[in-house]
Amino acid sequence: MITFPNAKINLGLRVLRKRNDGFHEIETVFYPVGLCDVLEVLETGETETAFKCAGLDIGSEPLGFRLKSGSHGHGKGLEVKKNLVLRMYELLKKDFGLPPLYIHLYKAIPAGAGLGGGSSDCAFLLKMLNKMFKLGLNGKEMRNYAARLGSDCAFFLDNKPVIATGRGEILKPVILKFTDLHIIIVKPGIIINTAEAYSWVKPADTGESLAHIIELPPSEWKNHLINDFEESVFSHYPQIRLIKEMLYEAGAIYASMSGSGSAVFGLFDHKPVLTALPDGFFYWAQNN
Repeated sequence: MITFPNAKINLGLRVLRKRNDGFHEIETVFYPVGLCDVLEVLETGETETAFKCAGLDIGSEPLGFRLKSGSHGHGKGLEVKKNLVLRMYELLKKDFGLPPLYIHLYKAIPAGAGLGGGSSDCAFLLKMLNKMFKLGLNGKEMRNYAARLGSDCAFFLDNKPVIATGRGEILKPVILKFTDLHIIIVKPGIIINTAEAYSWVKPADTGESLAHIIELPPSEWKNHLINDFEESVFSHYPQIRLIKEMLYEAGAIYASMSGSGSAVFGLFDHKPVLTALPDGFFYWAQNN
């Protein structure tokens, strides 16, 4: 079975306060975009689960991994505790006795970008295994599994625009369509550690609610729809600020960093033409 986990962008991101459990209370809008990884799962009859990862940010040689029953796994460059796909498989194997599998992940969504690639891979694997093995998990049960591995994992189960609150797991559907807009995503060769980005930001429960701001036309978002991570991330990485400025110079009606970065996206009401990007930059366009 094969599926295509997609990325998301954040439309505004308010960091409101740090909670007693160590997480931060946030308010943001998750919006799915068409940039996708490729995830393939096969039942092989082997005694070990094999995981292979290739594509973007992997290097010239694919990463390989074999996981024996009851072991912590062994392989080049990978650990179960750091890989959301393998952690989701392990959770479901423990609860439902899943057999060894061959899992192949091809990465097209860059890591450390604020685009939710790892969370999407994890959520899509959950949906796939629920279907393949007829686990019978309902929506609430799948959301509970997803929330155990990442604050934004549950969003990718329904994969529709939402206002996310709490630590990102409380989701409220919102009607939001960019049918007449072009989306450009640019990422420099920088990986932002989310925990580090949270340590830089200054929480502030002030300002207008995102629920009200996104009711405005996107052409009016520029001075209202703010990502609270930008100020501190831009101070550490000025080149990310330059990407945002470049998108506005190219005619974007709105541009922002996604999540805690380092990717920046622009919304255009016309097909944009960007000048040549420096080597090592990632570029993706969705022309609606």
